[in-house]
Amino acid sequence: MNRIDQLFEQKKQNILSVYFTAGYPKLNDTLPVLEALQKNGIDLVEIGVSFSDPLADGPVIQSSSTQALRNGISVKLLFEQLANVRQTISIPLVLMGYLNPILQFGFENYCRKAAECGIDGLILPDLPFAEYMKSYKSTTDKYGLHTIMLITPETSEERIRMIDENTSGFIYMVSSASVTGAKQAFGEKNLEYFRRVNNMNLRHPRLIGFGISNKATFDAACENASGAIIGSKFVSLLASEKSIDEAAKKLVEALQK
Repeated sequence: MNRIDQLFEQKKQNILSVYFTAGYPKLNDTLPVLEALQKNGIDLVEIGVSFSDPLADGPVIQSSSTQALRNGISVKLLFEQLANVRQTISIPLVLMGYLNPILQFGFENYCRKAAECGIDGLILPDLPFAEYMKSYKSTTDKYGLHTIMLITPETSEERIRMIDENTSGFIYMVSSASVTGAKQAFGEKNLEYFRRVNNMNLRHPRLIGFGISNKATFDAACENASGAIIGSKFVSLLASEKSIDEAAKKLVEALQK
């Protein structure tokens, strides 16, 4: 069974998924970051594949991608860094990246390498659903990779149900129609959207991302889905704390008080 499915089978609520950019803060920090997150009890990790024009990302993650590219990260090097990741990491791992560098690498080659490294799923935020169904689903299915699709407050009920029916793993529920970045609290409009989707009784579990940075936003996400995804907050901590482990500890502390 895919590790993502195992996680959601074993843990129904309060799942914490964390995003970080591979090759950041330093080029060879990818594995140490994964080890620190696992050590501090993170349930699932999204490994960011850097791209020069990350449309869905706010300034914090954009800056980390720019730095990672300057450090010398590439898709090829990332797979080299992840070659033996399953010797020490047992939690589910998802690659999150934009299509351009992946297509340059070769989509089937990317899926093959991901599966060889023990990656459990892919998030491709700029892949249209129709294109996924037509040209990509057969390949991700072939290599046993869950394709996680994003929905937003603007996504129609019909499209949400199509995504629920034709993807696997979980649904990435974007909290608002904006780029990534920390928020102090969710407004009534956000909460209304969460409740609306919750009442659809979808097959797949959902994780809420974009804007999760403290106990208030984490708790609100967990009340309306299986858990939350945090990115910008952790990437900021990687930049400000004296060690990777300290950044992971501070993240967990921020969600508890």
